[in-house]
Amino acid sequence: MTATTTDQSKLWDLIKDTRFGMLTHRHGAGTLYFFVPKDGDIARHVAGDPVVNIAYANTDSDSYVSISGRAELREDAAKKRALFSKMVEAWFPKGVDDPNLGLLAVDVVEAEYWDVDDSKMVQLYKMAKAALTGEPPKNLGEHKKVAV
Repeated sequence: MTATTTDQSKLWDLIKDTRFGMLTHRHGAGTLYFFVPKDGDIARHVAGDPVVNIAYANTDSDSYVSISGRAELREDAAKKRALFSKMVEAWFPKGVDDPNLGLLAVDVVEAEYWDVDDSKMVQLYKMAKAALTGEPPKNLGEHKKVAV
């Protein structure tokens, strides 16, 4: 097996038993910011293809967010200073003036969330009932597309 094949197998193994996946498409507006190394993979990749997805999963509370958008590195010293923190300093110890500190702006195009209030047992019951009745499960949480 090659490294690529092994990595692909690992990817499929990680998602095969995951109960939920979220698919998004582009639509809307808004901006998120991330600090990234200017000489890193993310900066190189978005220079060639700026379409990105940001996924948030809080499995403890069963809440999931998926945001798609267009990313670009921006030179905005004031924004860097406003957002820089001790947490960021752990990754960029040279501080806010580090020449390799990149500010990645993601202009949000589409956002969706799924928030489940039921316990895991109630969710499993609803899915089992759906499997037995042949009808899709109902009321498995709140799912909305968000205008941004």
